[in-house]
Amino acid sequence: MSDDHTHVQEFFTARADGWDRKFPDDGPAYAAAVAELGLRAGARVLDAGCGTGRALPPLRAAVGPSGAVLGADLTPAMLEAAVRAGRDADGQLLLADVAALPLRSESLDAVFAAGLIAHLPHPAENLRELARVVRPGGMLALFHPIGRAALAARKGRQITPDDLRAEPNLRPLLAGSGWRMTTYADENDRFLALAVRES
Repeated sequence: MSDDHTHVQEFFTARADGWDRKFPDDGPAYAAAVAELGLRAGARVLDAGCGTGRALPPLRAAVGPSGAVLGADLTPAMLEAAVRAGRDADGQLLLADVAALPLRSESLDAVFAAGLIAHLPHPAENLRELARVVRPGGMLALFHPIGRAALAARKGRQITPDDLRAEPNLRPLLAGSGWRMTTYADENDRFLALAVRES
């Protein structure tokens, strides 16, 4: 396992038990972001870096009983917290690295990724891997329940021009990784970038 992966696992293992208690009011923001994906009944969707699985219930509601919902995370403790919260009833949980997903190419209709991009060790390669598993015309949602400025302030930092989530950085990063950005919103109460998988 690389140092990047070890760092991510250590960071999230230490926080897994209290994660949902720390962010108790994020449910509506997750549901709204999932709704913007425009998923249809029967769709196949992955929550990449699913953590405690907060997106799994709205994803399941969007695709219905005939759809498939997968949640992949690198940190066992986060998946264990998802099971304790009962969210494994809404999707199949996978202990997996989003840099090398155990999924067939073009097997999904969409990927939802909350808070993921800041933790990707090689963003261009990792976004290409997400593109690999999505069919042409499928969707990607990069989401955070608060905007960049609010998140930076929460951590006692300032937004910097090299932030991957800044539109001038994110648009070409996605374009070089097989995605075309269609929506960009960076507001106080959410960050959401939607992209379509190029053919």
